[in-house]
Amino acid sequence: MRFLCDVHISYKLVKHLENSGFAAIHINTILDKWFTKDKDITTYADINDFIIITKDADFRDSHLLKKQPKKLIKINLGNTSNNRLIELLDELLPKMSTINHHEVFLVELDESGFYLTA
Repeated sequence: MRFLCDVHISYKLVKHLENSGFAAIHINTILDKWFTKDKDITTYADINDFIIITKDADFRDSHLLKKQPKKLIKINLGNTSNNRLIELLDELLPKMSTINHHEVFLVELDESGFYLTA
């Protein structure tokens, strides 16, 4: 699986995903870095089969209206610590291999768990 982390996602999470055996990049290292428009991030992710990880509700809205981006993890945790976010994602990652078989999906992650819309 390949993950593309949006601008408000920590580099610590990117490193954690890489150390867990996944391909992961941060938007600040590609395209127009933090200036990249959401539609360009979406296009890049969809073409290259990345799962976008974001806190940005605009991606969720676009996914629900247009199914773009195709694969999305929306973090609904506010200002949680990076360590807590990593803990919650570690609970989700074993299930991601099954979820990733869907061509289009939205996973929303909050303190009570995760919710899949496929």
